Amino acid sequence: MAEVSLRHVEKIYPSTERGMRRAQRGHAQVKRGANLKVTEEGVVAVEDFSLDIRDREFIVLVGPSGCGKSTTLRMVAGLEDITRGEIYIDGKLMNDVEPKNRDIAMVFQNYALYPHMTVRGNMEFPLKLRHMDKAEIAEKVERAAEILGITEYLDRRPKALSGGQRQRVAIGRAIVREPKVLLMDEPLSNLDAKLRNQMRTEIIKLRQRIDTTFIYVTHDQTEAMTLGDRIVVIKDGQIQQIGTPQEVYEHPSNLFVACFIGVPQMNLYDAELLLDDAGSYTVRLADATIVPSEDKQRRLRELGVRPQAISLGVRPEHIALLGDVQGAIPGVVEVTEMMGGAVHLHVRACDRESIIIVQTTSMEGATPPRIEVGSPISFTFGGNMIHLFSRETKENLERDQPRRKKA
Repeated sequence: MAEVSLRHVEKIYPSTERGMRRAQRGHAQVKRGANLKVTEEGVVAVEDFSLDIRDREFIVLVGPSGCGKSTTLRMVAGLEDITRGEIYIDGKLMNDVEPKNRDIAMVFQNYALYPHMTVRGNMEFPLKLRHMDKAEIAEKVERAAEILGITEYLDRRPKALSGGQRQRVAIGRAIVREPKVLLMDEPLSNLDAKLRNQMRTEIIKLRQRIDTTFIYVTHDQTEAMTLGDRIVVIKDGQIQQIGTPQEVYEHPSNLFVACFIGVPQMNLYDAELLLDDAGSYTVRLADATIVPSEDKQRRLRELGVRPQAISLGVRPEHIALLGDVQGAIPGVVEVTEMMGGAVHLHVRACDRESIIIVQTTSMEGATPPRIEVGSPISFTFGGNMIHLFSRETKENLERDQPRRKKA
């Protein structure tokens, strides 16, 4: 068993120069004062963080740089003290347990390999510290090397390896210990795009072959969506949403999550949510009227949502081009981007930029007409594909929102 539980965990750095410097190190790439809440106690890096991670679950903490995700991971590892709250591993309180006694392993983004040791030496090192039998050490190293496909590199030193190979060695050094929990802090951020794709696949294969719980930190939503059983979206030290990748993509809890998850990001428009005497909702945008789907109508009625000014969200891939018909939303193409199998149209509509994804070929092989910069177009979207957010609170009107501390 390797369940991990964080209960109302907080991390506050003292409001001193030293504390600010430590907060800055914990929030990489964050300028002084940016995204950091300051109270009488000090600089709040992580606030009221509660999360239950199941045995063998792959959980991903995702959010922009400086949101507190790495600080949270370091608290689980024991590398950062907890200001308040509790962390449990296998039901045992870990607040005052030394990192070496937590039965966890951590993989860093900079590999942290010993340059004077061979790959074999790097992987053997944590086992030698445990005074294991030589034969057992050799067996564990060979098995881990085979899983990761690095057997042929065991006698090389790190400088003779590529970035992807070094990262595999770093992962191998972690898994030879057979830890209950494997922590990974942006392990792919130093790799190029092709290697990141390859290593994502390798990590997916790895989790299927080893019996451990993964906690993975990244700012890359593609990694989060492809790797995680569940993802935890974080902003300014607070959890914004926890759910499966599909749940977070299809039902974002607020505007931040909606815009952070999805590439290109969701289009947003100022619109009006209307309610008629029969209890039916409609959305008014420019000269268009969009009728939410029956499921959305039901959720809005159940929550007693009132007519109001809203932010209407729709993803670029859910927009359909139309001819010059009444009720369509007009726009003008400002930029076109050829993306292989699709064209991304940057369109000026409703006084803001929208992105529309148009497939370059259909299933029948027909090629759509070429759309030039400056061309007027019209588009629409279905009522089942829209997202409705309060313009005042930024929360999704279809979700019963938990109370969240205001930053």
